[in-house]
Amino acid sequence: MPGFELFGDKERNELNDVLDNGVLMRYGFDGMRKGHWKAKALETELENQLQVKHAQLVSSGTAAVSVAMASAGIGAGDEVIMPTFTFVASFEAIMMLGAIPILVDIDDTLTLCPEAVENAITSKTKAVMPVHMCGSMANLEALQAICKKHNLILIEDSSQATGATYKGKPLGSIGDLGCLSLDFVKIITAGEGGAVLTNNETYYKHADHYSDHGHDHVGNDRGAETHPFLGYNFRISELHAAVGLAQLRRLEEFVAIQKRNYIVLRDALSQIPEVTFRTVPEGGIESYSFLSFFLPDLEIARIASTSLKENGIDACFHYYDNSWHYIRKWEHLTELKTLYPISTEVKDGLKYLQTKTFKQSDHYIGRNISCLIKLSWTEDEVKQRAEKMVHVITLTLK
Repeated sequence: MPGFELFGDKERNELNDVLDNGVLMRYGFDGMRKGHWKAKALETELENQLQVKHAQLVSSGTAAVSVAMASAGIGAGDEVIMPTFTFVASFEAIMMLGAIPILVDIDDTLTLCPEAVENAITSKTKAVMPVHMCGSMANLEALQAICKKHNLILIEDSSQATGATYKGKPLGSIGDLGCLSLDFVKIITAGEGGAVLTNNETYYKHADHYSDHGHDHVGNDRGAETHPFLGYNFRISELHAAVGLAQLRRLEEFVAIQKRNYIVLRDALSQIPEVTFRTVPEGGIESYSFLSFFLPDLEIARIASTSLKENGIDACFHYYDNSWHYIRKWEHLTELKTLYPISTEVKDGLKYLQTKTFKQSDHYIGRNISCLIKLSWTEDEVKQRAEKMVHVITLTLK
């Protein structure tokens, strides 16, 4: 991870096909494009590879989350349960619809804790959104049971775990809706882009219309299409779709490289008794895009993180003090720093953040280091990296 590391002729060929054709927009211009439909081809490829009936491409992973929720009727005043460890886009996408993000603790999977989810459910709860961070997954069986019990919608965000599976099913295909990101630093990239996945015909139809100003896409006359309901512009371009198409066809190749490099690093770190690894739910297979491990306490993890950087080991993240991915640094959320007025209902719904603590999340994120697995490493580079990591962490523990 990410796919741009191995960007090459396959991606260029798909891009050049669009440029030679001259139609950069995914909809309309049927006569000009002469049968070239990159977005449609990518959606079909996603459906086949990720084993879902429907895939709807959108402009980003953030857009995918908003479109998925809107497609399921989630909006003003509804509560959506999400984890404390994710990307800021998670709560942004929820709030864009006037809904209320309800943050709850993670567990040793580094994803949503089912017990914390159960305890957070109220009469306003509409959906549960696990975010499969750093290449692995939440306990989806437990979350499915909770959603079934309380009649809630399960929305998977598998933006950082494309290629991972749970009990034989690709992540993103298990919940009522799934969301992918195809941005520049994801496992497969389109430069920018995202996708909504679902087996629900109604949700798919809603996503298809909503992401293109409410157009119904009936017939081949763009000007004659009707608008069954209001929508917005979350379209992907043919250029982005072309890159994503080439990259998706390489997903198996990318995951295999990640697994090879992951195993070398994990085997090396396993020699250190004080190092333990994140829990992968039974039946889960990671995408191997990150190696996530725990050290004995927060202080040791902080020192180790600094020492790894000082010794040339890049892309090892200690998320406890990270402003993009963990609740502790989200002052813009907790203090509601926005450019636009927020409804009283949302303001009241977020008051809990002023006093709530997340000790369980702090316990796991404070001790965790997640190291990005690169596709471009040579065999020697991976071995040298493993040796350096063992050396640095061993010295830190003394």
